[in-house]
Amino acid sequence: MTRITIRRAEAEDTERLNEALSYLSGEIGDDHGGTAELLRKAGFGDYPAFRALLAEDGEAVVGAALYSPVFSTVRAGAGVYVSDLWVSGAARGQGLGKRLLQAVDAGAQAVWDARFLKLVVYDDNEAARGFYNRLGFVASVGETTLTLNDRGLSALKDE
Repeated sequence: MTRITIRRAEAEDTERLNEALSYLSGEIGDDHGGTAELLRKAGFGDYPAFRALLAEDGEAVVGAALYSPVFSTVRAGAGVYVSDLWVSGAARGQGLGKRLLQAVDAGAQAVWDARFLKLVVYDDNEAARGFYNRLGFVASVGETTLTLNDRGLSALKDE
């Protein structure tokens, strides 16, 4: 294994980024609705909805992170929401997940002056929960994540 490097993803990386995110979806049992074209449009157009990092071992992508800015009046400032974090099985146990989060934090501080990092972990993903706990993440007591998807958004527009 060569030295793993982390860099910001660019528009020409969307095929490789989508492949990494597809691996993540498969590992956690999610459907993967993403495509390289969707990533290109959402992340690399005039108004990017996210930033992404790729961790590479030579030519192989062995990790990825997808993140976006958030703002909290409670925390009195900007933060960053990590929507996806993936490390390949072969690269686990080497501190790469932590390095990816450190790179997210550094980039978010530089661009958005981010003061906090937020993410969601599935209740049944014990390995991920243990990883985040070891890093010092704590559950947001009293918060429940709510999502309004296609049907709900349509109803919202109609009323």
